[in-house]
Amino acid sequence: MKILFTGGGTAGHIFPIIALVREIKKINPEGNLQFFYIGPKDQFALALLAQEGIEIRTIMAGKFRRYLSFQNIIDIFKVPVGIIQAFFNIYVISPDLIFSKGGYGSLPACIAGWLLLTPIFLHESDVSPGLANKIASKMSLEIFTAYPIEKIQYFPAKKMIAVGNPLRREILEGSDKEAKKLFKLTGEKPVIFVLGGSQGAQKINDTILSILNDILESFEIIHQTGSVNFSEVEKEAEAIVEKKLKNYYHPLPFLNDKELSYAYHAADLVLSRAGAGSIFEIAAVGKPSILVPLSNSAQDHQVNNAYVYSEKGAALVMEEVNFTPHFFLEKLKYLFSQPKMLKDMSKKAKEFSKPEAARIIADYVVSYLKQ
Repeated sequence: MKILFTGGGTAGHIFPIIALVREIKKINPEGNLQFFYIGPKDQFALALLAQEGIEIRTIMAGKFRRYLSFQNIIDIFKVPVGIIQAFFNIYVISPDLIFSKGGYGSLPACIAGWLLLTPIFLHESDVSPGLANKIASKMSLEIFTAYPIEKIQYFPAKKMIAVGNPLRREILEGSDKEAKKLFKLTGEKPVIFVLGGSQGAQKINDTILSILNDILESFEIIHQTGSVNFSEVEKEAEAIVEKKLKNYYHPLPFLNDKELSYAYHAADLVLSRAGAGSIFEIAAVGKPSILVPLSNSAQDHQVNNAYVYSEKGAALVMEEVNFTPHFFLEKLKYLFSQPKMLKDMSKKAKEFSKPEAARIIADYVVSYLKQ
């Protein structure tokens, strides 16, 4: 039996696929399943997928931007080419089903799969579906959603199943003791885990750096800067951080599953973008958070994600226009002056979490294949 995954655009489309493949392997240890992936060329994503034993086929994919760009003209021609490439690959692979994680990279495979009468299952991470998933939803048998059905207006209710966002189970297995050793934490101050995301690290990095000494007077920081930004952030921090505070700052370019689990478990609070993947990870580990939605995300999906999550009392939302250095620092200090509020935020995060999403979807997929 063969399962074809598709998706692409950000890491938020790739990590849930990895989580789902791992769960499928657990509940179907016979090894009679083959995994394939079709999507745009992205070295970072493809390396992660290859580690899971997924056979990869790359295709062209066009992105529909909601602003004037010459790239839009070029991408118009990429879409039909990508559909033809996907059609050929899917015909050769002959998968038993296609599982789409969305993103512009998924659309060619969904259209080609639909033309070849291949069953399509879709997962929507966000409150506001993107264009690719809006189109693919019309071709899909079932649509799994991360957020409650009543919060998602676009898809037909009869197709939707609310399950949460698939998480890599390894992220839940961290240890405070091991985290202290791994990141060389002093344990003298509350720990803030700063998580920029694959697209939106720059703004967060700049804000943190501009008040870094002030933050380090009261807090210890684990800072995932993003691989592209790491060298610049490290050099600037080296130049500006006072010698007495250097032990409290721990910048890293990218965290693997193990490191990420330790960072989450060590954190007293997480500062993050509002991608669904990050939100559901933060919720699963039960950490209070400050969310800074990416202001130019498609359909304002990060803004909508953040506010639906914050309705539960699990997070504070600071939109980019308000995410100024000293206002952020004031909010941070205020939260830590209210230990009961932090405790309640942690409790609400846990209540929102759905750590079994990957297993539920995996069960559904394997059951469908065995029919």
